[in-house]
Amino acid sequence: MQTMMPLKPGGYYHIFNRGINRGNIFFEARNYSYFLSLYARYITPVADLYAYSLLPNHFHFLIRIKSSEGLHPVLVSKAHNRLFSSYAKAINKAYARTGSLFQHHFGRIPITSTRYFSALMRYIHHNPQKHGWVADFRDWPYTSFQLFLSHVPTIVKRAEALDWFDGTSRFQKYHRAKGSGKNIRGFLGNDLD
Repeated sequence: MQTMMPLKPGGYYHIFNRGINRGNIFFEARNYSYFLSLYARYITPVADLYAYSLLPNHFHFLIRIKSSEGLHPVLVSKAHNRLFSSYAKAINKAYARTGSLFQHHFGRIPITSTRYFSALMRYIHHNPQKHGWVADFRDWPYTSFQLFLSHVPTIVKRAEALDWFDGTSRFQKYHRAKGSGKNIRGFLGNDLD
């Protein structure tokens, strides 16, 4: 697990976590939308979202911490902790369970280059296929990938992210490229599976 470094204003990060003992954190379709609604409530005021992938037992976010004056790193971490705590309490109540839902404090890895940003976005979107939940990553309904091909309102910073790829066409081409997601391993380490 990475050292718990502060989430600095203006910084880009890969945020991730998984269920305790690799158990599920999402049990049915409504859990995914509820988690995203809590994300919008707690995290949108402190961070911009560029990509996400929610799987039954773990999740990934690609975010940028806002540069607002007075936005201290402690407040950003507290917002994330509120998200995970609120979600865990709701799941425990809904499914008559007790104890921790998440394995540990959420992981965070700084994104240090445009190459890393692009590779991480592809890795996040390919994650359901990588773990065998679907044969084609485009079929998993709980990632931000399809949002980039639509015009529906979203909290995802679609236009900004597409600029990194010089538009939708290159975004799709990059995601279809052979070997998608394999080169990211050197950036991410082994904590993510």
